[in-house]
Amino acid sequence: MSVEDPSGKRAQEMRDKAQELEQAAQYAADPAERQRLTQKALHIREKSEQVYGFGAGTMDPM
Repeated sequence: MSVEDPSGKRAQEMRDKAQELEQAAQYAADPAERQRLTQKALHIREKSEQVYGFGAGTMDPM
C-alpha cells in the first residue's frame, strides 16, 4: 500500500503544464504569442520550485 504525496503530484502537474506551454510556444506563428507562452511557462516553473522545492515530485533514484 502506498500513499501519494499530494504536493509531489501538484508539482508534477505544474511542470507538465509548463512543458505543454513551452511546446505550444515552439509552434506559435506570432512572435508575441510565442513570448507570452514562454514567459507563462517560466513563471509556472519558478512558482513550482518556490512552493514545492527544486525537483519536488520527482522520483528518488535510490
